[in-house]
Amino acid sequence: MLLRMKYAILSVLKYLSLLLGTLVAIVPILVVFFASFKDAEEYSSTGLLQPPSNWLNFANYTRAFTEGNMLLGFFNTLLIVGIATTGAIILGTMIAYVLSRFEFRGKKFMIGAFMFAVLIPGITMQVSTFQIINSLGLFNTRGAAIILYLGTDIIAVYIFLQFLNRISTSLDESAMLEGASYFTIYSKIIVPLLKPAIATVIVLKGVGIYNDFYTPFLYMPKSELAVLSTALFKFQGPYGNQWEVICAGIMIIVIPTIIVFLTLQKYIYNGYSDGAVK
Repeated sequence: MLLRMKYAILSVLKYLSLLLGTLVAIVPILVVFFASFKDAEEYSSTGLLQPPSNWLNFANYTRAFTEGNMLLGFFNTLLIVGIATTGAIILGTMIAYVLSRFEFRGKKFMIGAFMFAVLIPGITMQVSTFQIINSLGLFNTRGAAIILYLGTDIIAVYIFLQFLNRISTSLDESAMLEGASYFTIYSKIIVPLLKPAIATVIVLKGVGIYNDFYTPFLYMPKSELAVLSTALFKFQGPYGNQWEVICAGIMIIVIPTIIVFLTLQKYIYNGYSDGAVK
């Protein structure tokens, strides 16, 4: 009897924790979604979780897209995300491949240095970083953000290393017996098996760049270089914030993120080397 009661309590606590986690994730989205359909007067006079009176009020979306110059923001953001994420994946997979498959002097020190770099707060290096970017003539160009994002992502290297350490080296040996070079093994065997890890890095790094405000705001202040995160900043000012328009802009920005996650989630959840070793 006591055991059944304990099991029932644990089950209740489990479902309560799941419900709490769901509410924490959904409530902020609902607040932003409801606010995006309200005008300024309704937004200030109604509760955060109160639905809008007119669901067909798309004026905020129109203002956010046109006045916020969202089309230019999407172009700049996707260009930077595409180049930086692709470059980071290529560098990360190559570094992880070398560290995982080759033995050389200083290997342990290099891995330790990568891990130690995670402990250094990035904000402490911003003065020197800004001086380097400025001296390279990249300030107020897309190249500034691309170079900064393109830098080796330590977390990405660590993710790739964990996957590589679980892939049998017999695949490499078999390919070598067939006359494959190291680059062939990397491009034809290792990279395809790293699809789940690559998808994970795309989500983590891509969404991180997509949502970043600090780097574009500091290194790309020109209006023609605005990205999505800085495009909404013009609706915030010293005389008041147009939160209903900002919420509409947030909903516009969130849609591509949801599409990317739904597209890549099967690679993240599935096994990474099913059927590789037979």
